[in-house]
Amino acid sequence: MKRLFLNFMSIAVVAMILTLTSCGSDESNSDKPASSIVVNGNTLRGTLTGSETLEAKEYYLDGSLIVADGGVLTVPAGTTIKAKQGFGNYLLVAQGGRIYANGTKEKPITFTANATQPTSGYWGGVIINGKAPISGISQNGSDMGLTEINNDYKYGGSITNDNSGSMTYVKICYAGARSTENIEHNGLTLNGVGNGTKIDNIYILESADDAIEFFGGTVNVTNLLAVNPDDDMFDFTQGYSGKLSNCYGIWENRYTSTEDDPRGIEADGNLDGDGEDHLRQADFTVENMTIVNNAADTQNKIDRMVDVIKIRRGAKATILNALIAGTGGTQDLIDMTDSKGEGNMTSSITYTLASTFTIHDKTLNGTANVMSNNSSTGATISVFDWTNYAFPTLAH
Repeated sequence: MKRLFLNFMSIAVVAMILTLTSCGSDESNSDKPASSIVVNGNTLRGTLTGSETLEAKEYYLDGSLIVADGGVLTVPAGTTIKAKQGFGNYLLVAQGGRIYANGTKEKPITFTANATQPTSGYWGGVIINGKAPISGISQNGSDMGLTEINNDYKYGGSITNDNSGSMTYVKICYAGARSTENIEHNGLTLNGVGNGTKIDNIYILESADDAIEFFGGTVNVTNLLAVNPDDDMFDFTQGYSGKLSNCYGIWENRYTSTEDDPRGIEADGNLDGDGEDHLRQADFTVENMTIVNNAADTQNKIDRMVDVIKIRRGAKATILNALIAGTGGTQDLIDMTDSKGEGNMTSSITYTLASTFTIHDKTLNGTANVMSNNSSTGATISVFDWTNYAFPTLAH
C-alpha cells in the first residue's frame, strides 16, 4: 500500500485540517464547521470539533465522518452504524481527536454495510491517526506521514503514549474500499497510534485489503479476530513497535482472494521499503496467534498463499506461540527475503504446524531464529464467544 511521507522540515506544506468533510449535495458547505455529525436523527457525516455522544440505536454513514483535533465521539454499547457503499464513506479519527466506542459482550458495537448481501470492500472502514513515532530520518521522532485516503490529515510524532480513545467489543464488517490499486482502505487502519489508546476485542469480517494494518505507532491490540480478509490478516509497517496479542486469522473453505500475495503476516520495517536508512524500523511482538487456511480448493490461488509469515525491509518480529493450521497450503511458511531488503535476521518465531497444512516450497526462506515445536496452542478462542463466530475444529 502506497503512502506519502513527510519529514519534520516539510510539515509546513501540509494543508490545514478541513473543518468539514462531507459528500454529495453538502459539498458546498464544506467550509462551515458542523455543530453536529448527526443529520435528520440517524444519518452520520461531517466533522466533529466538539463532543458528541450517539444513542444506542441504528445509524447510517453517508459520507466521511471525521473526529477532528479536540473532537470526542462516544459510541455506546449496542450501536449499529451502517455505511453507504463507496470509498468515501469512512470514519477517521484525526490527531488530537478521540473515539470511545466501548461495547460489551452482550451489546457489541457494529460498523457494517448498508446492504443485505454485502461483500468485502463495500465501504471505507475505520482509520485512527495518532502522534506516536513512525520510521523516519529525524532524531527526535518528529517524522510525519499523510493519511492515504485524505492527505489533509497527518499522523506520527514523538508521543509514545498518545491517547486516541478506546475501542472494545467492536465488529467491523465488509470494509476496506479501494480507490485505485495503490490507494485503498483496510478494515481497521492504525496510523501512528500511541499506546495510551485501548483497542481490544475486535472482530473484522470480510475486509478488502488487510483486516488490520499498523502504520508505525506503539499501540497494543488484544483479542483480534480476522475472517476472510482479501489480502493480509495482520500487516505491520513504517516502524510499528507495539504488541498484538491473542489474534486469530482465517480464510474459510473455498474462500478466494482478488490479491496476488495474500499473507497471514506481512511486515515492513519502513514504508514501502523506501527507507532502508530510516531510524525506528518496525520492531514488534505477536503472541498467541492462530493462522488458518481452510481454502482447500486447489483451483483457487489462496490455497497457494504466498507466505504465512513475511518479514522484510528491515522489520524485526518476535512471534511467540503461533499455531498454523488448516486444510490449505502456502508457498513459503516463513519468508525473510525481499528485493528492497531482507527482514532483520534476529527476528524470532516459535510455531506449531498442523499435519494437514501443506508447504509447497520452503519452511524458511532467508535467515531468522525459528523454532518448530508440538506445543504451541495459538490464540484462545473462547474470548471470541461474543462474536458468535463458528470456529472450525483444527487438526494438529
